[in-house]
Amino acid sequence: MQHTWKFNLSSKKDEDVTKWVSECLVDQQKELEIFLSFYTKSEGAVAENTTIEKVIFQDTNVDGKITVAFHKVFYNACLNIHETDKDHMQLTFKIDQDNETLQVSGPIVEERGMDEI
Repeated sequence: MQHTWKFNLSSKKDEDVTKWVSECLVDQQKELEIFLSFYTKSEGAVAENTTIEKVIFQDTNVDGKITVAFHKVFYNACLNIHETDKDHMQLTFKIDQDNETLQVSGPIVEERGMDEI
């Protein structure tokens, strides 16, 4: 399964497209953290304190890869878990200039199959 999320691009397009994409995600950091939490929920955690590490464009200026760093925050009363190291995840993106959106896709996670009895 692969999750995707659409972010609204700001109307003020920057000449530096890398900066424009980064600012879009920083401005909508809470939404980005919700998106990343889809991938951390199986461990009982949510993603917080997200930072954009790297934005790399493919051959065109409309798609590429983003590397994000974030803390996993666990909410479990029984365990005393406190991670100080940031996790990293590579996301893919595509800019839709007509609709002024940035579509971000996470990694593909294999779905769990049937358990044997």
